[in-house]
Amino acid sequence: MTGHHAGPRSNADRTTASAGVDGSDEAATFVRALDALHAGEPVLVHDAADREGETDLIYHADAVTPEAVARLRNDAGGLVCTALGHEIAEAFDLPLYTEAIDHPAAGCHNLGYDERSSFSLTVNHRETYTGITDVDRSRTIRALGEAAAAPEAVEFAAEFRVPGHVHLLKAAPDLLAQREGHTELGVALAEAADLSPAVVVCEMLDDETGEALTPVDARAYADRHDFVYLEGRTVLEHLG
Repeated sequence: MTGHHAGPRSNADRTTASAGVDGSDEAATFVRALDALHAGEPVLVHDAADREGETDLIYHADAVTPEAVARLRNDAGGLVCTALGHEIAEAFDLPLYTEAIDHPAAGCHNLGYDERSSFSLTVNHRETYTGITDVDRSRTIRALGEAAAAPEAVEFAAEFRVPGHVHLLKAAPDLLAQREGHTELGVALAEAADLSPAVVVCEMLDDETGEALTPVDARAYADRHDFVYLEGRTVLEHLG
């Protein structure tokens, strides 16, 4: 498994560095989020009220066990996607989905929250069966994390097949300087935690309202499970 305890900086180094710049609770929470990702634990990130207004449950791809997939589909409930850094996606010749298909429905998007979607292809690892089970999706996602750590060693088409049950997202070239979606927020956090640019994001939904889980309820969920909750603006303040 690639990434969890690899990297030049220790948790203590990150804590000390951040405390020297900003001793606020938000700075401490930001450092906790990096440490959590580095340890293979999930974090919750709310983008912004004037954007999607959604909180995503985010894991580094290396940490996505079958149990993690079960949490994503049961506790979050949205679409389980793997976001890759732009350079990694380019190394694997992964296009944006709207550029890959020739169909009228792929044009004229009027998104209320952004200029474009970051969706790329859908994939299964070639060693999976149907691809949809928790075991299969974990196999695919962890392989994507390993591939992102050493893209030069991976022949993408030999390892993955299209279509599949894991949705790929392609981050903007300039990350948060160009786009402030969960794709970029997650990839930026992974890089700041000295991990490969591959994260799983999944929207947290509310069973009762049928809408996105509110930030208040998402924070309460994080508190119950001792997970870190971050506002997108906190990530932007530190990494944007």
